Amino acid sequence: MKTVALVMIVKNEEKHLARCLRSVHKIVDDIVIVDTGSTDGTKSIAYSFGAKVFDFEWANDFSAARNYALMQSTCDWNLVLDADEYIVNDCKSIIRHFIETNERAIGRIKMVNEFIQNGERRYAQSYLSRLLPKGVTYVGKVHEQVDSPFPRQNIDVEVYHDGYVHTNKTERNLDLLLQELQQHPTDDYVLYQVGKQYKLLQQFNMAEKYFEESYRLVPLYASYRHSLVVDYLYTIIANRSFERGLQVIAAEQGRLDDSSDFHFACGLFYMDAIFYHMNQYVHLFPMIEKSFIRCLQIGETDQYDRVRGTGSFLAAYNLGVFYETTGQMERAIHFYEQSAHEGYEKASERLKTLKQ
Repeated sequence: MKTVALVMIVKNEEKHLARCLRSVHKIVDDIVIVDTGSTDGTKSIAYSFGAKVFDFEWANDFSAARNYALMQSTCDWNLVLDADEYIVNDCKSIIRHFIETNERAIGRIKMVNEFIQNGERRYAQSYLSRLLPKGVTYVGKVHEQVDSPFPRQNIDVEVYHDGYVHTNKTERNLDLLLQELQQHPTDDYVLYQVGKQYKLLQQFNMAEKYFEESYRLVPLYASYRHSLVVDYLYTIIANRSFERGLQVIAAEQGRLDDSSDFHFACGLFYMDAIFYHMNQYVHLFPMIEKSFIRCLQIGETDQYDRVRGTGSFLAAYNLGVFYETTGQMERAIHFYEQSAHEGYEKASERLKTLKQ
């Protein structure tokens, strides 16, 4: 029978580590934890779960630390998690079946990232390569990537990550990415990640600059291209670069017609363009309705990385706003009710106001 180890790198993670290890220790055969300089109780928690703990001197390179951790594993397969991530579904048999029936493949788990947007809790989900056969390693100083030609396969392992809510590592990540960009100035993926960090810092002019360059270089087949386009559009909205936005939408609407996140961003783009430049962009008004209706037609799928709700309650709520604004109250209430039924609190609050 093949074996699987949990492989982690940690530093000062006493607040999160036990939760992670509780979620996974009965699934794996071994736990390998590499500590990069903790000064709290991280190591003690690791030992309490029977982990093998190793020290590694931090060198501003996540791949170097991860690869060292992978070298310490003696198992056939390695499941890579971070301390602020934890498994939420019953997936032991799924992982076991995957490692027994595959040799030269990479397992992609569903990662659900919790974040705050406009004061609301949101959840973005993506599939990440985290179940690796022995010998597979990483490249990249930060936002490291699996370095392997093996095919990727999505598996039903769901992991939650709330690190974006509780900690802010953006400036650290940005420093490392800019160092990497000095060595690889035309790396479209690194350019994209730099843009993302500036977007998180709400430095939208800088974000747009790096997204633009990444967009110019990115291959059509790149796995992250969809996320780049969506992030680029949101940055364009923030900067009110509406003419550029129209160019990007025109170029991508055929390729991304099956993406609810793309059409959701388009709907918000049209709303903002009309709000700020009514005379210039009023002809786009019908596109608001079409965009959010298309979101609902697509629904919540795993075709792309996405924010939960863009194919359901968030799109329905925005249709409610559109119809309320245009005086179509029966339609507005219908879509507010649909959104509220799916658990969106803002829709419930709007319905209470309208029915008073």
